[in-house]
Amino acid sequence: MRIFILVDMEGISGICRSTQVTPGTADYAAARTFLTRDVNACVQGCFEGGATEVVVRDAHWAGFNLLWDDLDPRARYVQGRSLRERIPGIADCSGLILLGYHAMAGTAAAILEHTMSSAQWQNLWMNGKKAGEVALDAGMAGDRGVPTIMVSGDDKLCREARALLPGVVAVQVKEGLDVEGGILLTADEAHRRIRNGAARAVRKCRAIKPHKVRKPVTLRLELVSRGVVPVARENIKVIDGRTFEVKARTVEEALNMLL
Repeated sequence: MRIFILVDMEGISGICRSTQVTPGTADYAAARTFLTRDVNACVQGCFEGGATEVVVRDAHWAGFNLLWDDLDPRARYVQGRSLRERIPGIADCSGLILLGYHAMAGTAAAILEHTMSSAQWQNLWMNGKKAGEVALDAGMAGDRGVPTIMVSGDDKLCREARALLPGVVAVQVKEGLDVEGGILLTADEAHRRIRNGAARAVRKCRAIKPHKVRKPVTLRLELVSRGVVPVARENIKVIDGRTFEVKARTVEEALNMLL
């Protein structure tokens, strides 16, 4: 059983401010250790739950955040670019885990909430419903028939995932108080929850259904002030000076039209 772990950084245990997830800042080096330890706990849990192979994708920033020397040697790791394929090889996997994720843009009291880009994206809707990165990535996996079996992050992220993905194992590693503030667990307790959650998710993998998005997929994006709206053309509809929408056959194809 092959499990794919897609990793972001804002929802990692021990992280609650933007400087921790921004390369080049004083806080970033320590946060890379927090990230790597959460990943190792998740990998361990996957194997304890019955996984025979684990693939991890570093999906934060440019994809070079993990501490290579400290990673669990049993897994394989995808870093850097992968052309236009966000979850390479997902079609050959039994389940997807979204580790260290954050709530969608605009979620009250959620730690480091945003959708894809806090600097450029204000709001995103998928088929008329407001969506975040959990919906995008679960939808991409679902297009390939693969269920999203676990998420980890703050309490708001867990609430968002449970509402969208019936049966998902939601591992809360902190409680959001503000965009840059929260109540954190100790590292040992957070890693215990991640490890146990991953093991449980793998064991119940076959009972969780893939997240299926209605086709064709319409993504509407509202940009922040002074964003660049593309020229209207086939499959691109301009709504106003900050908002446009695209239509495509799959979630990934539609997302690539926005990036």
